[in-house]
Amino acid sequence: MLKEFKDFAMKGNLVDIAVAFVMGAAFNKVVTSFTGGIVSPLVGLIFKSDFNDLKYVVTPGTLDKAGNMTGEIAVLYGSFLTNVIDFIIVAFVMFMIIKGINKTKKKEEAAPEAPKGPSQEDLLTEIRDLLKK
Repeated sequence: MLKEFKDFAMKGNLVDIAVAFVMGAAFNKVVTSFTGGIVSPLVGLIFKSDFNDLKYVVTPGTLDKAGNMTGEIAVLYGSFLTNVIDFIIVAFVMFMIIKGINKTKKKEEAAPEAPKGPSQEDLLTEIRDLLKK
């Protein structure tokens, strides 16, 4: 059973998937950093606030003695929009990578066209007619 598992784990496809998963996780960190450090502040200029802090307060909270807000219920749509932007960037880059990979693959050769001229049935009919003579 151990040998079977080793053979399964060392198959090329599984190793490729593992490498792609690690690279995807690292790429996601880069995109999150890009969105949080560049995109969000630029969009935040439009809203005149930090983009990640945008929220709709459903029930306001109270301030405790330490000055912390407690009991607030809010919809954090700024964080959600940041994650949507992250997803769109990752999806677009993955689309471009797959498009590039597909371009580099050899195009399948088209099947040769059937020769023009009489069909096989026409030729057989002609041969039959010639044999009858």
